[in-house]
Amino acid sequence: MLSYLLRRLIATIPVMLLVAVFVFMLLRLTPGDPAAIIAGDYANDAQIAEIRTKLGLDKPLPVQFMVWLGNMFQGDFGESFFYKKQVGELIAARLEPTLSLSLLTIILTVCIAVPLGTLAAYRQGSWLDRGIMGFSVLGFSLPVFVIGYMLIYLFSIKLGWLPVQGYQRISDGVGGWLLRLILPSIALSVIFVAFIARMTRTSVLEVLGEDYIRTARAKGQTETRVLMRHAVRNAAVPIVTVIGLSFAILIGGVVVTESVFNLPGLGLLTVEAVLARDFPTIQAVILLFSFIYVLINLLIDVSYTVLDPRIRY
Repeated sequence: MLSYLLRRLIATIPVMLLVAVFVFMLLRLTPGDPAAIIAGDYANDAQIAEIRTKLGLDKPLPVQFMVWLGNMFQGDFGESFFYKKQVGELIAARLEPTLSLSLLTIILTVCIAVPLGTLAAYRQGSWLDRGIMGFSVLGFSLPVFVIGYMLIYLFSIKLGWLPVQGYQRISDGVGGWLLRLILPSIALSVIFVAFIARMTRTSVLEVLGEDYIRTARAKGQTETRVLMRHAVRNAAVPIVTVIGLSFAILIGGVVVTESVFNLPGLGLLTVEAVLARDFPTIQAVILLFSFIYVLINLLIDVSYTVLDPRIRY
Protein backbone atom coordinates (compact mmCIF):
# COMPACT_ATOMS: atom_id res chain seq x y z
CA MET A 1 0.00 0.00 0.00
CA LEU A 2 2.76 2.44 0.94
CA SER A 3 4.65 1.81 -2.29
CA TYR A 4 1.43 2.29 -4.26
CA LEU A 5 0.76 5.63 -2.57
CA LEU A 6 4.33 6.71 -3.27
CA ARG A 7 3.99 5.79 -6.96
CA ARG A 8 0.73 7.70 -7.25
CA LEU A 9 2.18 10.78 -5.57
CA ILE A 10 5.18 10.74 -7.91
CA ALA A 11 2.82 10.33 -10.88
CA THR A 12 1.06 13.58 -9.93
CA ILE A 13 4.22 15.60 -10.61
CA PRO A 14 4.13 15.37 -14.44
CA VAL A 15 0.34 15.84 -14.37
CA MET A 16 0.62 19.09 -12.41
CA LEU A 17 3.50 20.21 -14.64
CA LEU A 18 1.38 19.69 -17.76
CA VAL A 19 -1.49 21.61 -16.16
CA ALA A 20 0.91 24.46 -15.32
CA VAL A 21 2.19 24.63 -18.91
CA PHE A 22 -1.32 24.49 -20.35
CA VAL A 23 -2.70 27.21 -18.07
CA PHE A 24 0.33 29.46 -18.59
CA MET A 25 0.19 29.23 -22.39
CA LEU A 26 -3.60 29.51 -22.56
CA LEU A 27 -3.61 32.77 -20.62
CA ARG A 28 -0.78 34.25 -22.68
CA LEU A 29 -2.33 33.31 -26.02
CA THR A 30 -5.83 34.59 -25.32
CA PRO A 31 -6.67 38.17 -26.39
CA GLY A 32 -6.29 40.96 -23.85
CA ASP A 33 -3.37 42.77 -22.28
CA PRO A 34 -3.26 43.00 -18.45
CA ALA A 35 -1.04 46.09 -18.69
CA ALA A 36 -3.64 47.90 -20.83
CA ILE A 37 -6.41 46.99 -18.36
CA ILE A 38 -4.36 48.22 -15.40
CA ALA A 39 -3.32 51.42 -17.21
CA GLY A 40 -6.90 52.36 -18.09
CA ASP A 41 -8.61 53.65 -21.20
CA TYR A 42 -6.69 56.91 -21.40
CA ALA A 43 -3.15 55.56 -21.06
CA ASN A 44 -0.68 55.98 -23.91
CA ASP A 45 1.62 53.33 -25.35
CA ALA A 46 4.58 54.44 -23.24
CA GLN A 47 2.64 54.03 -20.01
CA ILE A 48 1.38 50.60 -21.04
CA ALA A 49 4.92 49.54 -22.00
CA GLU A 50 6.20 50.72 -18.61
CA ILE A 51 3.58 48.63 -16.80
CA ARG A 52 4.40 45.59 -18.95
CA THR A 53 8.07 45.92 -18.00
CA LYS A 54 7.20 46.28 -14.32
CA LEU A 55 5.05 43.13 -14.45
CA GLY A 56 7.68 41.18 -16.40
CA LEU A 57 5.38 40.69 -19.38
CA ASP A 58 7.95 42.06 -21.81
CA LYS A 59 10.20 39.03 -21.37
CA PRO A 60 10.02 35.98 -23.70
CA LEU A 61 7.39 33.41 -22.74
CA PRO A 62 9.90 30.67 -21.81
CA VAL A 63 11.65 33.08 -19.45
CA GLN A 64 8.34 34.15 -17.90
CA PHE A 65 7.35 30.51 -17.39
CA MET A 66 10.65 29.47 -15.80
CA VAL A 67 10.60 32.47 -13.44
CA TRP A 68 7.02 31.72 -12.42
CA LEU A 69 7.72 28.00 -12.00
CA GLY A 70 10.84 28.62 -9.93
CA ASN A 71 9.00 31.03 -7.64
CA MET A 72 6.09 28.61 -7.30
CA PHE A 73 8.39 25.80 -6.11
CA GLN A 74 9.54 28.17 -3.38
CA GLY A 75 5.93 28.80 -2.33
CA ASP A 76 5.75 32.19 -4.02
CA PHE A 77 2.77 32.44 -6.39
CA GLY A 78 3.56 36.04 -7.24
CA GLU A 79 1.73 39.28 -6.68
CA SER A 80 -1.76 39.86 -8.01
CA PHE A 81 -1.88 42.38 -10.86
CA PHE A 82 -5.33 43.55 -9.76
CA TYR A 83 -5.34 43.35 -5.94
CA LYS A 84 -1.66 44.26 -5.43
CA LYS A 85 -1.37 41.52 -2.82
CA GLN A 86 0.44 38.21 -2.67
CA VAL A 87 -1.63 35.54 -4.41
CA GLY A 88 -1.04 33.12 -1.53
CA GLU A 89 -2.66 35.59 0.87
CA LEU A 90 -5.64 36.06 -1.47
CA ILE A 91 -6.21 32.30 -1.74
CA ALA A 92 -5.88 31.80 2.03
CA ALA A 93 -8.47 34.53 2.65
CA ARG A 94 -10.92 33.04 0.10
CA LEU A 95 -10.43 29.36 0.92
CA GLU A 96 -12.85 29.05 3.85
CA PRO A 97 -16.06 30.03 1.97
CA THR A 98 -15.30 27.63 -0.90
CA LEU A 99 -14.41 24.69 1.36
CA SER A 100 -17.41 25.40 3.60
CA LEU A 101 -19.78 25.46 0.62
CA SER A 102 -18.25 22.31 -0.91
CA LEU A 103 -18.26 20.29 2.32
CA LEU A 104 -21.81 21.28 3.24
CA THR A 105 -22.99 20.52 -0.29
CA ILE A 106 -21.41 17.06 -0.41
CA ILE A 107 -22.78 16.19 3.06
CA LEU A 108 -26.26 17.30 2.02
CA THR A 109 -25.92 15.44 -1.28
CA VAL A 110 -24.85 12.12 0.28
CA CYS A 111 -27.52 12.28 3.00
CA ILE A 112 -30.23 12.72 0.36
CA ALA A 113 -28.95 10.89 -2.73
CA VAL A 114 -27.86 7.55 -1.25
CA PRO A 115 -31.16 6.87 0.60
CA LEU A 116 -33.17 8.02 -2.43
CA GLY A 117 -31.20 5.79 -4.81
CA THR A 118 -31.44 2.80 -2.45
CA LEU A 119 -35.19 3.32 -2.00
CA ALA A 120 -35.67 3.60 -5.77
CA ALA A 121 -33.81 0.33 -6.30
CA TYR A 122 -35.79 -1.43 -3.57
CA ARG A 123 -39.09 -0.20 -5.05
CA GLN A 124 -38.06 -0.73 -8.67
CA GLY A 125 -40.89 0.01 -11.10
CA SER A 126 -43.13 1.65 -8.49
CA TRP A 127 -44.43 5.22 -8.54
CA LEU A 128 -41.75 6.07 -5.97
CA ASP A 129 -39.02 4.82 -8.27
CA ARG A 130 -40.42 6.75 -11.21
CA GLY A 131 -40.76 9.89 -9.09
CA ILE A 132 -37.13 9.74 -7.90
CA MET A 133 -35.86 9.12 -11.42
CA GLY A 134 -38.03 11.97 -12.70
CA PHE A 135 -36.45 14.25 -10.12
CA SER A 136 -33.03 13.08 -11.33
CA VAL A 137 -33.85 14.08 -14.89
CA LEU A 138 -35.11 17.46 -13.68
CA GLY A 139 -31.98 17.95 -11.58
CA PHE A 140 -29.78 17.41 -14.64
CA SER A 141 -31.86 19.82 -16.72
CA LEU A 142 -31.90 22.91 -14.49
CA PRO A 143 -28.77 25.11 -14.43
CA VAL A 144 -27.38 25.99 -10.99
CA PHE A 145 -27.96 29.72 -11.42
CA VAL A 146 -31.66 29.16 -12.25
CA ILE A 147 -32.13 27.08 -9.09
CA GLY A 148 -30.19 29.69 -7.11
CA TYR A 149 -32.35 32.60 -8.25
CA MET A 150 -35.53 30.59 -7.63
CA LEU A 151 -34.43 29.81 -4.08
CA ILE A 152 -33.47 33.45 -3.44
CA TYR A 153 -36.85 34.66 -4.71
CA LEU A 154 -38.84 32.16 -2.61
CA PHE A 155 -36.95 31.90 0.68
CA SER A 156 -35.25 35.30 0.83
CA ILE A 157 -37.46 37.81 -0.98
CA LYS A 158 -40.94 36.30 -0.58
CA LEU A 159 -40.68 34.53 2.80
CA GLY A 160 -37.72 36.43 4.27
CA TRP A 161 -36.43 33.34 6.05
CA LEU A 162 -32.82 33.39 4.84
CA PRO A 163 -30.24 36.03 3.81
CA VAL A 164 -30.13 36.88 0.12
CA GLN A 165 -26.36 36.99 -0.28
CA GLY A 166 -23.10 37.27 1.62
CA TYR A 167 -21.01 35.11 3.91
CA GLN A 168 -20.22 34.99 7.61
CA ARG A 169 -17.07 33.25 8.80
CA ILE A 170 -17.53 30.29 11.11
CA SER A 171 -15.38 32.02 13.73
CA ASP A 172 -18.05 34.75 13.96
CA GLY A 173 -20.80 32.26 14.78
CA VAL A 174 -21.90 28.86 13.49
CA GLY A 175 -25.54 29.93 13.21
CA GLY A 176 -24.90 32.85 10.86
CA TRP A 177 -22.36 30.78 8.93
CA LEU A 178 -24.92 28.03 8.36
CA LEU A 179 -27.79 30.40 7.49
CA ARG A 180 -25.77 31.97 4.66
CA LEU A 181 -24.76 28.60 3.22
CA ILE A 182 -28.12 26.80 3.20
CA LEU A 183 -29.42 28.25 -0.08
CA PRO A 184 -26.17 27.99 -2.09
CA SER A 185 -25.62 24.44 -0.80
CA ILE A 186 -29.12 23.38 -1.87
CA ALA A 187 -28.73 25.05 -5.28
CA LEU A 188 -25.37 23.38 -5.88
CA SER A 189 -26.41 19.97 -4.55
CA VAL A 190 -29.43 19.43 -6.83
CA ILE A 191 -27.45 18.20 -9.83
CA PHE A 192 -25.20 16.01 -7.67
CA VAL A 193 -28.17 14.52 -5.82
CA ALA A 194 -29.66 13.59 -9.20
CA PHE A 195 -26.39 12.07 -10.42
CA ILE A 196 -25.50 10.11 -7.28
CA ALA A 197 -29.09 8.89 -6.76
CA ARG A 198 -29.11 7.37 -10.26
CA MET A 199 -25.73 5.73 -9.72
CA THR A 200 -26.80 4.39 -6.31
CA ARG A 201 -29.97 2.93 -7.79
CA THR A 202 -28.05 1.19 -10.56
CA SER A 203 -25.41 -0.23 -8.21
CA VAL A 204 -27.91 -1.43 -5.59
CA LEU A 205 -30.10 -3.03 -8.28
CA GLU A 206 -27.15 -5.10 -9.46
CA VAL A 207 -26.42 -6.26 -5.93
CA LEU A 208 -30.05 -7.08 -5.06
CA GLY A 209 -29.99 -9.86 -7.66
CA GLU A 210 -27.03 -11.66 -6.04
CA ASP A 211 -27.32 -15.02 -4.25
CA TYR A 212 -26.14 -13.71 -0.87
CA ILE A 213 -29.07 -11.26 -0.80
CA ARG A 214 -31.52 -14.14 -1.21
CA THR A 215 -29.61 -16.08 1.45
CA ALA A 216 -29.82 -13.17 3.90
CA ARG A 217 -33.56 -12.92 3.34
CA ALA A 218 -33.95 -16.68 3.74
CA LYS A 219 -32.25 -16.42 7.14
CA GLY A 220 -35.02 -14.09 8.25
CA GLN A 221 -33.08 -10.81 8.28
CA THR A 222 -35.16 -7.65 8.03
CA GLU A 223 -35.28 -5.74 4.75
CA THR A 224 -33.57 -2.77 6.37
CA ARG A 225 -30.67 -4.96 7.47
CA VAL A 226 -30.48 -6.61 4.06
CA LEU A 227 -30.41 -3.26 2.29
CA MET A 228 -27.95 -1.46 4.59
CA ARG A 229 -25.59 -4.27 5.60
CA HIS A 230 -25.51 -6.32 2.43
CA ALA A 231 -26.83 -4.35 -0.57
CA VAL A 232 -25.48 -0.83 0.03
CA ARG A 233 -22.23 -2.09 1.55
CA ASN A 234 -21.42 -4.28 -1.44
CA ALA A 235 -22.49 -1.58 -3.90
CA ALA A 236 -20.33 1.01 -2.14
CA VAL A 237 -17.29 1.03 -4.47
CA PRO A 238 -18.96 2.69 -7.50
CA ILE A 239 -21.02 4.93 -5.18
CA VAL A 240 -17.94 6.18 -3.33
CA THR A 241 -16.19 6.75 -6.66
CA VAL A 242 -19.03 8.94 -7.88
CA ILE A 243 -19.20 10.82 -4.56
CA GLY A 244 -15.47 11.51 -4.65
CA LEU A 245 -15.54 12.70 -8.25
CA SER A 246 -18.59 14.84 -7.50
CA PHE A 247 -16.72 16.52 -4.65
CA ALA A 248 -13.75 17.19 -6.91
CA ILE A 249 -16.02 18.60 -9.62
CA LEU A 250 -18.01 20.84 -7.30
CA ILE A 251 -14.77 22.30 -5.83
CA GLY A 252 -14.11 23.69 -9.30
CA GLY A 253 -17.79 24.30 -10.05
CA VAL A 254 -18.51 26.79 -7.28
CA VAL A 255 -17.80 29.70 -9.64
CA VAL A 256 -21.41 30.19 -10.70
CA THR A 257 -22.87 29.56 -7.25
CA GLU A 258 -20.51 31.97 -5.50
CA SER A 259 -21.27 34.61 -8.12
CA VAL A 260 -25.05 34.23 -7.67
CA PHE A 261 -24.90 34.33 -3.85
CA ASN A 262 -21.96 36.76 -3.66
CA LEU A 263 -19.82 34.40 -1.58
CA PRO A 264 -16.22 35.68 -1.30
CA GLY A 265 -14.63 32.35 -2.17
CA LEU A 266 -12.22 31.03 -4.77
CA GLY A 267 -14.96 30.88 -7.41
CA LEU A 268 -15.73 34.58 -7.18
CA LEU A 269 -11.99 35.30 -7.00
CA THR A 270 -11.55 33.39 -10.27
CA VAL A 271 -14.26 35.43 -12.00
CA GLU A 272 -12.74 38.70 -10.81
CA ALA A 273 -9.25 37.59 -11.82
CA VAL A 274 -10.39 36.54 -15.31
CA LEU A 275 -12.14 39.86 -15.90
CA ALA A 276 -9.02 41.73 -14.75
CA ARG A 277 -6.63 39.46 -16.70
CA ASP A 278 -4.85 38.77 -13.42
CA PHE A 279 -2.46 36.06 -14.61
CA PRO A 280 -0.80 35.11 -11.28
CA THR A 281 -4.14 34.69 -9.49
CA ILE A 282 -5.77 32.65 -12.27
CA GLN A 283 -2.77 30.35 -12.57
CA ALA A 284 -2.57 29.71 -8.83
CA VAL A 285 -6.31 29.04 -8.41
CA ILE A 286 -6.47 26.62 -11.34
CA LEU A 287 -3.39 24.76 -10.10
CA LEU A 288 -4.98 24.50 -6.65
CA PHE A 289 -8.20 23.09 -8.13
CA SER A 290 -6.18 20.61 -10.20
CA PHE A 291 -4.18 19.47 -7.16
CA ILE A 292 -7.38 18.95 -5.14
CA TYR A 293 -8.85 16.92 -8.01
CA VAL A 294 -5.76 14.69 -8.19
CA LEU A 295 -5.68 14.29 -4.40
CA ILE A 296 -9.34 13.25 -4.24
CA ASN A 297 -8.79 10.66 -6.96
CA LEU A 298 -5.93 9.26 -4.90
CA LEU A 299 -8.13 9.07 -1.80
CA ILE A 300 -10.82 7.27 -3.82
CA ASP A 301 -8.31 4.61 -4.90
CA VAL A 302 -7.15 4.14 -1.31
CA SER A 303 -10.72 3.80 -0.07
CA TYR A 304 -11.22 0.75 -2.31
CA THR A 305 -9.07 -1.36 0.02
CA VAL A 306 -11.33 -0.43 2.93
CA LEU A 307 -14.58 -1.04 1.09
CA ASP A 308 -13.43 -4.22 -0.66
CA PRO A 309 -10.69 -6.21 1.16
CA ARG A 310 -10.19 -8.33 -1.96
CA ILE A 311 -8.51 -5.39 -3.67
CA ARG A 312 -4.75 -5.30 -3.12
CA TYR A 313 -2.06 -3.05 -4.59
